[in-house]
Amino acid sequence: MSADEVNQRAQTVEAYRLWWQHDAHWYQGVASRFGQQAANEINAEALRKVAVHVGQRVGRRSGPLPDSGDNGKDLEELRRRYDECGDRMFPRELRNASTEVEDQGEGGGGGEGLIVLTLRRNFAITMVRMAGSLEGYRCPCTDIHAGWSEGLGVTLTENRAETCLRDGDKACRLLMRVATPLAPPTPVSSAPATEG
Repeated sequence: MSADEVNQRAQTVEAYRLWWQHDAHWYQGVASRFGQQAANEINAEALRKVAVHVGQRVGRRSGPLPDSGDNGKDLEELRRRYDECGDRMFPRELRNASTEVEDQGEGGGGGEGLIVLTLRRNFAITMVRMAGSLEGYRCPCTDIHAGWSEGLGVTLTENRAETCLRDGDKACRLLMRVATPLAPPTPVSSAPATEG
C-alpha cells in the first residue's frame, strides 16, 4: 500500500470517527431534551433502516439465498453475509467482531440454526461513553440484526443479546436464530396438469 493510500485510509477512518462522535452527541442532545427512551427509540429506528438497506445491497451483490439442502453450508453462507453487512456498516478499525454458526438446525429437514455474533470492541459504546450518555443508553444491536435479516430476506425466530459491552461484559454475544431452510419454498403452480 502506498503512502497516499495509507493517508487516504486514515482520513476515511477519521471521518467515520467524527460522524460517530456526532451521532453520540446527537443522541445526548435528544436524550437531554426529550428523554433517554425517545433517544433510544429514534436511534434504533434509524439504525434499523440503514441496516435494511445494507442487507438489501449485500443480498443483491451475493444473489439469492442458498437452498442447497445442507443447513450447515447454507448457514455458513448466511454467516458470511452477516459479516459483510457488519463490514459495510462499521469499519474494522473501529470494532472487533466475528460471527460463527453454533447450531445448524435440524439435519436437512428444516428447523432453526443459530448464528452468534461476538463483538469485543464497539466504538459506538466508546463514543456514547465519551459524550456522557452511557447511563440509560440501550444498544440497538438487535435492531441492526433485524434490519440486516430483513434486507437479506431471512426470518429470525430469536434475536437477543446474551451479554453486552455496555453492561461491563468482556464482549457482546448476540444470538440470531434463523428459520431453515433459508430460502423460501418455491410456490407450487396451481395450473392444471396436462396429459401428453
